[in-house]
Amino acid sequence: MTQAEPRQGGVTLTRTGADFLIWSHHAEKIELCLFDHTGEEEIARLPLERTEGDLFRLHVEGVHEGTRYGYRAHGRYSPEHGHWFDPSKLLIDPYAKELDRPFRHDHRLCVFGEETAPLVPKAIVTRDDPAKVSPPVFGPGAFIYEVAVKPFTWLHPDVPEVQCGTIAALAHPAVIAHLKRIGVDAVELMPIVAWIDERHLPSLGLTNGWGYNPIALMAIDPRLAPGGVKELRDTVAALHAEGIGVILDLVFNHTGESDKMGATLSLRGLDNLSCYRHLPDNPGVLVNDTGTGNTLACDHLYVRQLIVDTLRHFVLNTGVDGFRFDLGTILGRTATGFHSSSRTLHAISADEVLRDRVLIAEPWDIGLGGYQLGNFPEPYLEWNDRARDTMRRYWRGDSHMTGQIATALAGSSDVFARHGGTQTRTVNFVAAHDGFTLLDLVSHSHKHNGQNGENNRDGHDENFSWNNGVEGETSDRTVIHNRRRDVMALLSTLFASRGTVMLTAGDEFGRSQRGNNNAYCQDNELTWLDWKNADEALIEHTAFLSHMRKRFNVFDKNGFFSGDGDIEWLSASGEPMTIPEWEAANGATLTMVLATKDLQKKKLVRLAIAFNRSQVQQEIALPVAPGRKWQRLATGRSQTSLRLKPRSVEFFVEQ
Repeated sequence: MTQAEPRQGGVTLTRTGADFLIWSHHAEKIELCLFDHTGEEEIARLPLERTEGDLFRLHVEGVHEGTRYGYRAHGRYSPEHGHWFDPSKLLIDPYAKELDRPFRHDHRLCVFGEETAPLVPKAIVTRDDPAKVSPPVFGPGAFIYEVAVKPFTWLHPDVPEVQCGTIAALAHPAVIAHLKRIGVDAVELMPIVAWIDERHLPSLGLTNGWGYNPIALMAIDPRLAPGGVKELRDTVAALHAEGIGVILDLVFNHTGESDKMGATLSLRGLDNLSCYRHLPDNPGVLVNDTGTGNTLACDHLYVRQLIVDTLRHFVLNTGVDGFRFDLGTILGRTATGFHSSSRTLHAISADEVLRDRVLIAEPWDIGLGGYQLGNFPEPYLEWNDRARDTMRRYWRGDSHMTGQIATALAGSSDVFARHGGTQTRTVNFVAAHDGFTLLDLVSHSHKHNGQNGENNRDGHDENFSWNNGVEGETSDRTVIHNRRRDVMALLSTLFASRGTVMLTAGDEFGRSQRGNNNAYCQDNELTWLDWKNADEALIEHTAFLSHMRKRFNVFDKNGFFSGDGDIEWLSASGEPMTIPEWEAANGATLTMVLATKDLQKKKLVRLAIAFNRSQVQQEIALPVAPGRKWQRLATGRSQTSLRLKPRSVEFFVEQ
């Protein structure tokens, strides 16, 4: 399998030099700037030739692998008409695959006429080195582990200092051992491509630690991968060798060029009017369906092809298994709103390189009609915030939640069967990077984002959280015990659900952000994982749950239950739930019984998962077939009296 030559951009090395290709519809002239090996001194400035299809081309003799370069685009500077051409701005090639340094915000990047070559990274000419591309190493029901690369290993005691905080650290034996201990099927790397800080952060002494503000869509940020593409390729290969897949969280909804006060770094300077959305009757106003100041025009042919070529690059040159699309609704937007049949969504899933990759959409943005949970086409999986909130509200003790929790546990057919679907496409989670950590969810009744410099205005206000009697940190042992108990119950509920499940790194050992539910700008101890103080009891519980999912094959299926013997819902009496029990305001218990194959014992069994959300112990009954008995899965002991501890989930297998 080989990558097709990019249709609209990139650098191709030849026997004697290199061919440069870049697209712009509105530019009057584009110049290639070559730099010395330090990237500091411009040594040549060469005009490209405009050719058919608004492509600018140039062959340069003597260019070699490692050459530093950038572009300057000439044309009309008229922001009120959507044009931002400014030849004083050195621009990053949208097809650049490596950069020589990270982006740093500087006010001069935002000022017309200010020279920016000393301020911005230079693209590096590279030669593709194809990876071994194999089918994704995980399937339905996978356990995805969301990882912010730097915070994950920055404080890891076993990772060499030179590797801490890098992609390479993910391949360290100690890290892999932890992933295998808790049964991770795939790591989902939060954005790794080159990003820039939001312009308000430097004055606050803050930096963006999450990466959701990209500039170069193909180039990995040098802070995370000093070894460039090769570092990611080698890490993917190392994880694949251990049966662990890799998903990249990519941002195609906006760029760090931001609103009209933002920087000119790449697409804005090459063709702002084509690459970003503007009001139809006012091209000087950027559409802000993302809340970040701009929105990529994903239905434009050039942007669509850039997205597809970016995905192809990461598959062909690094071997990744799939992608998660931040604010994925933008990918389906046109001038008339979201369309599940959009050309961009189809172009991704139909591409010969991408068609077998795992594709995950965050199915919302903040634009009109932006909430599209359940409306993406197959094969896209979707982040399910409705199931997230249901799990939270059930354990918080909200009323009339029994039916809702059952629906979520069974794969959310109310969402994913709406358009005739027969399989769930849900990605279930209780907490993610965006919002409270799992421990903070049961330790805070409201957010505490004061350190972000926005007077606690940022971040979600409604978190469906509770504090177990004390807000925030405490030395009260009873409160600490109750919080761990609640985290265990939430983890159990998540891993008992049908569909793909996702856990954010560190939530399995009790990480806290001290109530900050929007910690994107806290690249410090608040977000760095404290491995030395990990809660071993929580880790063991997570490992138990993950390996339970792998033992029973009911969890590696994604079809909806028929109710014809494959699933039963029982009350505390062991009898099928009645309508009054389903509708009870404060039902304390619920038992889900699943018909499944026990892959460990190689036989068909029933698995009972019993929930007790009350503050007191509950006794339940389970129907026993002749000659059979129930064993508590955690202990392997046969049970005659089935008692559920307060605020707990228990697993029983019929033997």
